[in-house]
Parts: sequence; structure tokens; C-alpha cells
Amino acid sequence: DGAAFGEWSTDFGKALVCMILAGPFLTGYTQTINDWYDREIDAINEPNRPIPSGAISEFEVIAQIWVLLLGGLGLSYLLDVWADHPWPQNLALAVVGSFISYIYSAPPLKLKQSGWIGNYALGSSYIALPWWCGQVFFNVDSFNIQVAVLTILYSLAGLGIAIVNDFKSIEGDRELGLMSLPVQFGVDKAKWICVGTIDVTQIAVALYLYAIGEPTYAAVLAGLIAPQMYLQATTLLKDPIANDVKYQGAAQPFLVFGILTTALACGHHTW
Repeated sequence: DGAAFGEWSTDFGKALVCMILAGPFLTGYTQTINDWYDREIDAINEPNRPIPSGAISEFEVIAQIWVLLLGGLGLSYLLDVWADHPWPQNLALAVVGSFISYIYSAPPLKLKQSGWIGNYALGSSYIALPWWCGQVFFNVDSFNIQVAVLTILYSLAGLGIAIVNDFKSIEGDRELGLMSLPVQFGVDKAKWICVGTIDVTQIAVALYLYAIGEPTYAAVLAGLIAPQMYLQATTLLKDPIANDVKYQGAAQPFLVFGILTTALACGHHTW
């Protein structure tokens, strides 16, 4: 009926705004500021990228960073107003995420100098923080300690995904002293750390869902893990440097749908 359609269209509009916030604005800010502080490394590894090649000026880069950051923070506050939050919870999460993005890329902290800390910071920014932001916006009362801990642990899979991006940068990272995991352990060991964190994390989550009485969601998640493992065996483990983009493009959708499956399981479960 009309009321149901109105509710559905409102939720769809909310989801669309959340995607714009998480995608073009704050992920765009994160990627741009990372590219800016990585310009010396990219000049070695990927000299044809826009910043090291000079295709985009310093002024344009800085302007883009500020527009994306302020636009994202402004949009996050509008979400709080839309949800009638008593205090700006979405804005607070956006500020925390933006700060993590900054210290990940920028000196003096530059978290990415440490393979473990930097990659986990990146993974949690891509998994835990967007999840929290969306759940707080749609139904803040449903957010609990169990979901918070689950998403923090799930972000270990994001650590593994972040390692995939490090393989192509190993030469520049080594030259400029960034201790990525491929630099620390070598390509052969790092590729197993990479797939291990991705797979073990997801398998542990599937077992957890089964243990709390959500076997259907656990089975769906297991079905989404299997193709990722196949793609790891046929691309990433064979040559992580040559096949990193191919693996990401093919395997990432299964990882993302696995996260969505877990979120649906949490919504279905009575805590």
C-alpha cells in the first residue's frame, strides 16, 4: 500500500545518502589524502598516477581533500538531524574515521609505516566504521556490544585485503622505509598472511553465527567464502604482484556480500 511504499522509499533514500557519505565523500577523502602523502612512493612505483605525473596540481589536490572532508562531515551531521539523534553520533563516527584516515597517511604518526597497525586501521575503516555509522543511523537502539566486538574482529579480514594493495608497492615501500608486511616478511610469506587473515576471520564469523543459532546465515557466509578461496588459489597465491587487481575485482564482491550477510544475521538475531 501507499504507507508501505513510503516507508520503503524513505529507507532507500537513507541508504543512498549513506552510500554517498561512505563512498564518494569519505572514501574519496581517504584515498586522496593517501595519494598526496604517497606521492614520493608513487613516483617510484606508479609514476603515471595523477599526482606524481603532474596531471593534477597541488592546489587541486588540497582543494579536493577539503571539499570531500567537509562535505562528508556535513552530510554525516545531516544524517543525525534526519534520524533525530539527541547528539550527533554519525558526525562523531565520521570525525573518528576521518582522523584515522589522516594519521594513517600523514606524518608524524603515519600508521601505514607499520604493516600490522596500518593495515588494521585501514581494514576497520572499511568494515567496522561504515557498519557502525549505518546501524546507528537506521536504528541506534539495535547497536550493542556484541555487534561492536564482532565488527572489530571482522575488520581483521580488512587487514588481509589491505595487504593485497601492498604487493605492488613493495619496491617503493622498501626504499622509503615503510614496513609493509611484504617488505617485512617477503612476498611468499606475506601472501599467506594475507589469505590467512581473510579466510580465518570469515570462517570464524560463520562458526560464530552457527553457534548463536543462525545456521542459515552461517551457511550463506560459508558459500561466499568458498569462491574467495578458489580465487586466492588461482590468482593471488600464484603471483600476488601480477594478479592483485584481478583478485580484488573478482573476490571483493563475495567479501562484501559476506559482510552484508553477517549484518542481516545480526538484525535477525535476538540478543
